Amino acid sequence: MADNTTAKDLELLTFRVADQEYSLDIMSVREICGWTRTTPMPHAPAFMRGVINLRGTVLPVMDLALRLNMQSQKTSDRNVIIVVTLNGTLTGLLVDAVSDIVAISVEDLQTPPEMSSDPQSTVVRALTVIDDRMIRVLDLAAIVPSGTEEVA
Repeated sequence: MADNTTAKDLELLTFRVADQEYSLDIMSVREICGWTRTTPMPHAPAFMRGVINLRGTVLPVMDLALRLNMQSQKTSDRNVIIVVTLNGTLTGLLVDAVSDIVAISVEDLQTPPEMSSDPQSTVVRALTVIDDRMIRVLDLAAIVPSGTEEVA
């Protein structure tokens, strides 16, 4: 019977960006590392902070606050980089802090209301309430630009 309930459960990594709470499906998270100064790249979009060397891999790092059209916070040692994988490509997401990992039922997810006239701009996949906190579940495919595929 436990197998049926685990099939419905979803584990989310919750984190803070500009004093707001967001989450990602834990299955897309590869690791969490401390803040490392980035090397800026010319002609990169404004939300791309640059690249870091992650154990021999050049990792692009995105400022998630800027990507979500929010005010970017000054970086400090408290910031972390969430390394995510999407279609085999690694990207770092700069966030203010990681909160915790929560397990919820898929039935607890609610569709967000349509707040934009452009359906392509929707980056929030779902909403859920945990301990009276409204948590936004991000759509990783909508956040990470598809044009970041690196030539190997």
